[in-house]
Amino acid sequence: MATSSAGYAVVGHQERGAVAVRVLLLGGTREARELAEIATGERGVEIVSSLAGRVRAPVLPAGPVRVGGFGGVEGLRTWLADNDIDALVDATHPFAGTMSDHAAAAGASLGIPVLHLRRPGWREVPGDRWIRVPDLRGAAETVATRGDRVFLTIGRQGVAAFAHLTGQWFLIRAIDPPTGEVPESHEVLLARGPFTVADEQRLLTDRRIDVLVTKDSGGDLTAAKLTAARTRGVPVVMVDRPPLPAGAAAVETASAVREWLRAQA
Repeated sequence: MATSSAGYAVVGHQERGAVAVRVLLLGGTREARELAEIATGERGVEIVSSLAGRVRAPVLPAGPVRVGGFGGVEGLRTWLADNDIDALVDATHPFAGTMSDHAAAAGASLGIPVLHLRRPGWREVPGDRWIRVPDLRGAAETVATRGDRVFLTIGRQGVAAFAHLTGQWFLIRAIDPPTGEVPESHEVLLARGPFTVADEQRLLTDRRIDVLVTKDSGGDLTAAKLTAARTRGVPVVMVDRPPLPAGAAAVETASAVREWLRAQA
C-alpha cells in the first residue's frame, strides 16, 4: 500500500513493474464509475480513482480509491509525481470547473497527458420553457421575478447564492444538507437520484412549484425533472456549464476513454 503526499492511502497499489500505465481518475460521476469498472479488466492499465469527499456516503467505484482534496495545483502535481502517474483522466462533475483547471495545469507541468470526460449537456425540446443563465448569481436574479415558489436542484453548495431572496419560498433538494447560508423560507429535501417523471410531477404539484432551477449537468439520472417541468408548464432556469480549460482534449463516453487509455498503454 502506498501513501500519497496528502496522507491518503491508495488501496491496492501495485509495484511499478506490474503495470504498463498508471492512471489517476478524478471521479465522482456515474461515467467515472463506469470507466473504473471497465478498466479493472484492461491489461496494462492500473487506475486509482479519486473522490473529492464532499458527499457523506459516496457510491464507490471499482478498484483502488482515494478520498479527499489535493491542496490545489501544486498538491495535485506532487501527488502525481509521488505516485508515478502516467496519465490523468478528469471525469468529475461538469460543474467542477476548478478541479478540471487544476488537472490541466498539473498535467501540463509534468508532461502527463490529460483527458476530460464530459457527458453531453441537456438539449431543449419543443414545450420546454428554459431560461439560460451563465452562473448561479444570474439564476438568483432571474428567479426573483419568476414566481413565489422555487425548486432548487443545484446541489448543496450553491444554495447560498439564493440566501438573500426573502420574498420567495424554496424547496432545496440535495444528497446532503446545504452548506453555508440558506434562504429564510425553505424546505430541505434530502434525496439521491434517479427520479421518475411521475415522482417529479407529483413533487411539482404538491409543492406548488412556480419555477425550477438546475445546472446543465446532462445525463439521464436526474433528467426526469425536465420532463415533469415541461408537462406541467413550469419554466426552468438552466445554469450553463463552466468551460473546459483552453485546448483541453475531451470525450463524452467511458468507452472513448478506454480507447485513449489503450493508446497510452
